[in-house]
Amino acid sequence: MSASPQMKETFARSSVSCLTGSDLHSIPAVRGDPCWQVTQQLHLLIEKSVSQRYQRLISTAVKDEVSRVLPSLVMDDRASPRPKVAAHVTGSFAPKLEHDEGGPVSAGRRVQGQKISWWEGRKGLAFLQDVQLVDGELVVSQPGLYYVYAQTYFRHTHSLEEDGEEVGDRGKPLLQYVYKKVSSYPVPILLMKTSRTSCWSRGSDFSLHSAHQGGLFPLTTGDRLFVTVTNASAVDMDEKSSFFGAFLIS
Repeated sequence: MSASPQMKETFARSSVSCLTGSDLHSIPAVRGDPCWQVTQQLHLLIEKSVSQRYQRLISTAVKDEVSRVLPSLVMDDRASPRPKVAAHVTGSFAPKLEHDEGGPVSAGRRVQGQKISWWEGRKGLAFLQDVQLVDGELVVSQPGLYYVYAQTYFRHTHSLEEDGEEVGDRGKPLLQYVYKKVSSYPVPILLMKTSRTSCWSRGSDFSLHSAHQGGLFPLTTGDRLFVTVTNASAVDMDEKSSFFGAFLIS
């Protein structure tokens, strides 16, 4: 028994019939037409799918490039978000006289150099995020693998006595140390050290030298980090020249 012409026409106008056409764009744009409604929804779905795929490809390309340059900053998408634990302290804006009155402080017999205690933790470029600054020491709040770094900028003024020295006698080592204090051990643990030898010409009034170092270290809650140098009075405590920090990697 053949279907009535009215039923055939209804089927021809159905959503299934709309998708069997050779050219979906040729369907008249009549809002009340079921075929037009189906094709519009289909076009929107295709555009959304293509857009999402394009965004994923772009995101992957950017992530791959960041991973190539800074692999430690890229995490697996399935991993939990990395805690935002970081600190960057800088040379203090306080006058030099205040530095001289308050320190440099000795870090103890078993620690080399003089501890820098006048770091700035809030103003300017400095910040503290889930890390405390106590007596010039960064106090860790969460356990994990941290990247620790420090830079000190030495401005060495030449005295009259130095002007008469031979060239070989005018080199002075400038050392920087980064220590860790732990509650289970009475003596601070040396994490890093670096040195620069200051040499200058006879006609100069002062010389500038920077010492920078950084490395990855496992730290636990309550660990304290601090910096010492061989000549704290020669450190230029400008915020862009001398700084110290750490941030949680994983």
